[in-house]
Amino acid sequence: MMCKNLLEKIEETFPKEAAMSFDNVGLLCGRYDKEVKKVFISLDVSMKVIDEAVKWGADLLITHHPIIMRNPIERVTNEDYIGKRLIKLIQNDISYYAIHTNHDALSLSDLMANLMGLVDCELLIPNENPGLILKLGRDISIGRIGKLPNAISLKECCEIVKDKFNLSDVRVFGNLDKEINTVVVSPGSGKSAVVPAIQAGADVLIAGDILHHDGLEAGDSGLSIIDAGHYGTEHLFIEDMKNLLLKLNLDLDIKTMDIEHPCKIV
Repeated sequence: MMCKNLLEKIEETFPKEAAMSFDNVGLLCGRYDKEVKKVFISLDVSMKVIDEAVKWGADLLITHHPIIMRNPIERVTNEDYIGKRLIKLIQNDISYYAIHTNHDALSLSDLMANLMGLVDCELLIPNENPGLILKLGRDISIGRIGKLPNAISLKECCEIVKDKFNLSDVRVFGNLDKEINTVVVSPGSGKSAVVPAIQAGADVLIAGDILHHDGLEAGDSGLSIIDAGHYGTEHLFIEDMKNLLLKLNLDLDIKTMDIEHPCKIV
């Protein structure tokens, strides 16, 4: 089917309007009139991902993180990391589509909450766009707060995170013996969720990219943090996107990038 028609179907589930104002989602490179038979899905747009997509003969590459954000691009050359990747996509006639914070708000936050078995979940930060809420038929926001079925220690919570998110390790701010009941989950970089989690009275925040001083601030305010990594909290996107395309039943060949954490502990 034509790329434009496929993207319209995807956007029925993940409308671009649901993305945050700073974000850059949608078709960022390539042709709307490209015939699409083979779709490659990844979290990031590394050169390794593009090489795999080219080798497989992909028509469309879908990723979570956009190759281009809203900062102006002054030139596209092979001496620039962004330019080098864009050139290779264009040379190989691969259309490229990004689904980022619209997926965080509409799916990824709920996926994290479900993996942790949270109950009585609510939005961490209410959405302030009534027009969007009316269009979607429900409120949306990045981050969820809910309760575990039973109180556990922070150490036990870390083990659950490692198991459910397929991680070898996590970083932790807090007393490992602390009792955990109320949990906030926020995909990707979790700095912006620290203050709302404290204000909501959460026992722990599960997110990624927590800086030293943010962890100290949280600890002084009674909030523990489990840093599961940016990739660790968001690689769920890959399988979720594959399941959506399969559900659409569009007779597409679908290939996903292997789960491979870019940052390793040695």
